[in-house]
Amino acid sequence: MSEPLKGNVLLVEDDRAVAKVLGALLTQAGLTVHTAWSGEEALTLLRQMPIDVVVSDVRMPGMSGMELLTEVTRSCPEVPVVLMTAHGTVPMAVEAMRAGAADFILKPFDRQEILFTLRKTLLRAQGEPPPAVLRTGAFVGRSAAMAEVEALLTRAAAGTATVLLRGESGTGKELAARALHDASPRRSGPFVKLHCAALPETLLESELFGYEKGAFTGAAARKPGRVELAHGGTLFLDEIGDITLSVQVKLLRLIQEREFERLGGTQTLKVDVRFVAATHRSLEEMVKRGEFREDLFYRLNVVPVGLPPLRARPEDIEPLARHFLEAHAKANGRQPFTLTPEALQTLQAQPWPGNVRQLQNFMERLVVLSDGPLLTGGDVARELARQPGLTPSFAPSAPASPPLPPTAPSGTEPGTLDAQRRGTERQALLDALQRARDNRTLAARLLGVSRRTLYNKLEEHGLL
Repeated sequence: MSEPLKGNVLLVEDDRAVAKVLGALLTQAGLTVHTAWSGEEALTLLRQMPIDVVVSDVRMPGMSGMELLTEVTRSCPEVPVVLMTAHGTVPMAVEAMRAGAADFILKPFDRQEILFTLRKTLLRAQGEPPPAVLRTGAFVGRSAAMAEVEALLTRAAAGTATVLLRGESGTGKELAARALHDASPRRSGPFVKLHCAALPETLLESELFGYEKGAFTGAAARKPGRVELAHGGTLFLDEIGDITLSVQVKLLRLIQEREFERLGGTQTLKVDVRFVAATHRSLEEMVKRGEFREDLFYRLNVVPVGLPPLRARPEDIEPLARHFLEAHAKANGRQPFTLTPEALQTLQAQPWPGNVRQLQNFMERLVVLSDGPLLTGGDVARELARQPGLTPSFAPSAPASPPLPPTAPSGTEPGTLDAQRRGTERQALLDALQRARDNRTLAARLLGVSRRTLYNKLEEHGLL
C-alpha cells in the first residue's frame, strides 16, 4: 500500500459537482485541498497561502486553464500545474507541456490515475529547485569562455547530434539547451524537458516512455511519455548522471535506435527526437566506478559543451549585473538603477558559488530592497551580509546601514547566540514582507527560500 500523499492542492474547477467529488478524493488521500471556482480566484489564493500543486480544469468561463498556467508560471514558477481536460489529445498535451504544465489528466478521471499523477508531480517538485523567473542572461557577457560556448552551440544547432552540457549548478545549462533548440531547424517543434534526479526509477521510466492502460496500479488510460511528446523537437534530459543502470540500458536503446515501447506495451514506436543532456557530475569517474554505462556515455558525449562557472569569467559579472538590474527594475515597476564603481567592485569580488542564477537572484533582491536609483557599495554590502555564504570582500567607502536591533523571541534567553540568530531571522522576515508589500511569493524569492519554507518560518515566528 502506498504512503498517504502530503501537501496543499489548489483545485480550480467551475463545475461544483466535479469539484466536490475530486476534492473529497484528494482529501481522503491525505492532501489538504483549497478550491477556487475560477482562474482569477486561484491567483488570489496563491498569493495568500502556501500551495504545493495546482490542479486546474482547462475549459472554464473567463480565464482558461491554459491562461492560468501562464500566470502561475510567471508569478509562482516553483508551483507545478496539472491540467484536466475532457478533450485530451497528444497535440493538446504537447501544447500544455511546452507552456510549462507538469502533467495532464483526462476526464472522466480515474481515482488511481489522478493520485498517481499527483504523487509523481509532488515528488518532482520536491526534487527540482525553483526555476529562475528571468531565463535570459547566461550568454550576456564579453568573456572568451562564453564566446566559445556560443560558437559551439551555434555550430551544433544546425545538426542532429546529441549534445552533452557540462557545468556546475546555476551556470545556465537549461538556457543553453533552449538556445540550441531555438537556433535549430526543430525550433517549430516541442522543447520537452525531464529532470532525471527528481523522480525514483519506476516513476522516471513511466515519465520518459509513457505507459499503456493497466500497466500498473493507477494506469487507468494510455499516457504518452516525454519522449513521445518531444516527437519532431528536442528532449532535454537534465541531471542525466542520476539515472539508474536499468534505465540507462533503455535510454541507450532509445538513443541508438530511436525506438521504444511504452510501459506495459508490446508495440515498438519510432520517434524523431534530438537529445540534449546535462549534468554537473563527472560521468568519466562514474564510468570507472561502474555507476554509468560506458557505451551510453559515448552516445551522449558526441558534442560536449562545458559551461564555465562565473568565478572563471569575472569579466562577465558587470554586464550580467547591469542586465539583471535593468530587467528586474522593469519587472518590478521601478525606475532604472545605477551601480557605483564601489558597488561593482564589491560584486566582482564575490565567488558566486551559485553562479549566474545566484547573481540574478541577488540583483532582484537589490532592486526590491533598495531605495535607489543609485546603488552604492554600502547597499551591496548590506544585502551580501544577509546572504548565507557571501560576505563583502571589498570594503565600500560608504558603510552599510545598520540593521534594526533584533528582538529575542519568547522562551529564548536574551543575549544568547540562539536568541540573536532567531531575532535576526525574524527581522529578515519582517523586512522582506515589508519590501514585498506582503506578497509572500516575492518575499520568499527575496529571501532565497521556497514558499513552503517561508510559511513555516512565518508560523515559527508568529507572523502569520
